[in-house]
Amino acid sequence: MSEDILAKIVRMRKADIERLGLNFGIDIPEKRRVGHTEFLGNAGAILEVKRASPSKGDIAPDLDPVRLATTYAEAHAQAVSVLTEGNFFKGSLRDLIAVADLMEKRRQQGLHACAVLRKDFLLYEDEINIAYRCGADAVLLIARILDDEQLVKMAKRAQSYDMQAFVEVREKDDFRKLQIVTEALGDGAAKTIVAGVNSRDLATFHTDPLVPASVRSKLPAKAVFESGILTPADADYARSLGFTGILVGEAVAKNPPLAKEVVNAFESGRENAKGKFWKKFAERKFGRQDVRRPLVKICGITREEDGMLAAELGADMLGFVFSTTKRLTTESFVRSFATKLRTSNANKNGPLLVGVITDPNSEEGKTAIRLAQEGILDAVQFHGIAPSAADTNLAHYCAARVGESADFEQVASLRKSGEPRILLDAKVEGIPGGTGKTIPETLLREKAGDLPLWLAGGINPENAATLINKFQPELIDVSSGVEDAPGIKNHDKMRALFSCID
Repeated sequence: MSEDILAKIVRMRKADIERLGLNFGIDIPEKRRVGHTEFLGNAGAILEVKRASPSKGDIAPDLDPVRLATTYAEAHAQAVSVLTEGNFFKGSLRDLIAVADLMEKRRQQGLHACAVLRKDFLLYEDEINIAYRCGADAVLLIARILDDEQLVKMAKRAQSYDMQAFVEVREKDDFRKLQIVTEALGDGAAKTIVAGVNSRDLATFHTDPLVPASVRSKLPAKAVFESGILTPADADYARSLGFTGILVGEAVAKNPPLAKEVVNAFESGRENAKGKFWKKFAERKFGRQDVRRPLVKICGITREEDGMLAAELGADMLGFVFSTTKRLTTESFVRSFATKLRTSNANKNGPLLVGVITDPNSEEGKTAIRLAQEGILDAVQFHGIAPSAADTNLAHYCAARVGESADFEQVASLRKSGEPRILLDAKVEGIPGGTGKTIPETLLREKAGDLPLWLAGGINPENAATLINKFQPELIDVSSGVEDAPGIKNHDKMRALFSCID
């Protein structure tokens, strides 16, 4: 089995320490010479001094850490994260010392000073001492690379210096370790521990913005969304999930003027219905027994018996069309169905309910939005359209209609606007959805991108298994493929669909 990136980083770091010592051959202060700022004392952004990464190579190889940290401080970041790992990130303890000295000067001048985080793959307690002497206010402790005993020892050492331990978690066992270290620190944990969840898997460096959403409820009050924040809209998304902080690296290191926009977007955002929906969805996705099976949305529900059977079979979402098509539903039906479904003992963890709209200003669209605002619907699907600024806090996701390469420009635009998932539906002119047509496979292979795939259009019991085999979608959206007529589901076809994907 080949060595993953994280294991390689740790192995090479251990070799460097054996050869050069814990200070990596760099002269460091004999004692701390700067003051202290509490790490994430207030909600806000942590911006990174980062030259390179294993996944992207050089990001900003010629950056001046003091100049960049000054930009971050002037943008009113809460903290500066300084990467001190040398082999893959091209960082150094010299950068940490320089940034800490800068913040001390700013404190003395009465200017905004950021807390300083040493970000590295720390392995030993004495590395906490070194970080303290170099001026760090907090240290990153990656639960994945530390056993229980060592994690506790390092967190306690940080506590002894009045430093925060920024404990990064992601894997299932990491949360057990977080609980152990929290209990070990007792009453002091609330001040010492800040938890972070990395949207990037350090073994593969693949990023998924739904990973932090799936675990926010398992984290303490002070929690940080790490990695994958490329735009102000991404920062707003993280805030909508209820995170206290964001850690942003590549985007601001490459483009320092972006720092102020990212900071402002996060600080002006708030936990909201959009975040609540994505947490629900993410918990459902990552909480399943078989994570290889795609989630299933059955769309175009117009009859109670169809919706209840879909829920019984294991549908993850049910779609109700609020657009003038043959599958148009009514407010009274959706209210009645939602009440029956949610009061059924068999469906306490039943499917999420979604209103599909093509025009938010139509009476049908306004009805769906109102039902989502009331909590009758879990979300609105903006189909073929983007939400307006007024609707961005609404529980929602977007669907893009694609039939040619140019249509993926809208997909790219939606991703930049902070949408963590986008449903791809087959485009047929004049018909908004439920066409029975599939997206050309060559187009999907060329343009689908790296986010997990949500796929709609022409999916039925006969082709579902083949499509799942080829594209491993995270979610499939089925409507006409299990119908006798628009809005009239065929129960045998629905059973066959679930049978072929289980």
